[in-house]
Amino acid sequence: MLVLLLGIVILHVAALVLLLVSTIFSAWVVNPNSSSDLWNNCTTINNVDRCDSADTGVWIQAVQALMILSIIFSFIALVLFFCQLFTLQKGGRFFITGAFQIFASLFVMSGAIIYTVMNTMWVPETLWFYGFSYVLAWVAFPLAFISGLIYVILRKRE
Repeated sequence: MLVLLLGIVILHVAALVLLLVSTIFSAWVVNPNSSSDLWNNCTTINNVDRCDSADTGVWIQAVQALMILSIIFSFIALVLFFCQLFTLQKGGRFFITGAFQIFASLFVMSGAIIYTVMNTMWVPETLWFYGFSYVLAWVAFPLAFISGLIYVILRKRE
């Protein structure tokens, strides 16, 4: 049982770290002359850097809010798990922890979908590729969802 709990905690922390990295670092969309993330859109033209902040569109603010909410909900789920681990009755399920983690996964999925659909308004129409932060956000979604489902299914034993 201890190995199972340790595995679940590691899965949860991995999802939380991926959410943090994908929200903070600047690589959602990249090309040789620019990079774009949730906070800035930086372009280099003739060796001059120009960065626009993310306050230009409602959709990017929605993505920012959803990603921050996913971090908050995932962190709260981790704290709730440890609280429930010591206070939950034997045979009880970790429903609240699982619900918070599933909400975190849905928030990151929604944010990534909105960014995918709307990023052409934010990124110049040149050749670009999705960066590592964007990929990490999509990887964090199933990890958070799976850990949320495991919490819902998991029963506290002796």
